[in-house]
Amino acid sequence: MRWPFIKAGSLFPANAPKILIGCAPCQAFSLLSQKYKDNDKWKLLYSFSRIIRDVKPDVISMENVPRLLEYDNGEVLNDFMDVLLSEGYDIFHKVVNASEYGVPQKRYRFILLASRLGEIKLINPTHKDEDYVSVKQAIAHLTPLDAGESDPDDQLHRSRELTPINLKRIRATPEGGGWKDWSDDLVLDCHKKESGASFRSVYGRMKWDEVAPTLTTQCTGYGNGRFGHPEQDRAITLREAAILQSFPDDYDFIDPNVKFSIRKLETHIGNAVPVLLGRAIAKSIKRHLHSMGYNP
Repeated sequence: MRWPFIKAGSLFPANAPKILIGCAPCQAFSLLSQKYKDNDKWKLLYSFSRIIRDVKPDVISMENVPRLLEYDNGEVLNDFMDVLLSEGYDIFHKVVNASEYGVPQKRYRFILLASRLGEIKLINPTHKDEDYVSVKQAIAHLTPLDAGESDPDDQLHRSRELTPINLKRIRATPEGGGWKDWSDDLVLDCHKKESGASFRSVYGRMKWDEVAPTLTTQCTGYGNGRFGHPEQDRAITLREAAILQSFPDDYDFIDPNVKFSIRKLETHIGNAVPVLLGRAIAKSIKRHLHSMGYNP
């Protein structure tokens, strides 16, 4: 069977604005990727430029890690913005902390908005330092768990098991602390070396009254960052990670009757644009379209 050719934009209602939301994968630009210069994924930003030239959307939204600003001395981003300018777009871009929009997590992201209709900006932050949503406000209401336990009412609220030595380590870690607080017999050999002294956040606990650290695709592993529960002797669960990404408490990620991959779901949650930051971007676009005479 041959699929019919569909001209770009032909499925849009008449006079409806076209909005393109997308991004190249951020791993190539991330500080966590030590070999990002050998990663071809950054070239996908040029593919995004090609789509923009072909479709010519009225409004564009792009999100990425702040490292994009520095990659290859800024050349990749400059090339992307040159395409936008040549196509007649007004451009807004800024590095924002997701905490400023109600996300209980310290997560800096580069936000770019562009419009062919006129000036566009991100809405003002909804939260200030003094009223950031804390870890305690976000997840303290969930069922307490020991390492390796699961909540019978929520398949995502399950914690990974810990080896006996890691159980000793987390019990020796105060709220907000890390491996620097351990006795010498608990410290890993790699951290005793001068090169390991900089990895302060691994094997750490979060603080109840602060926002969470930036979540990664391995955020339910105790040794992968400051992902230890502030109080309970375990790493955070998938449900806690999702809530710290500002997903609703009861968000359905899975079919409860179908087996799912914890690793894949952890990757999706860790990679996600925090819901409330996405909402702020959507509200910015909606406000912009209203100002241009549209009524979405």
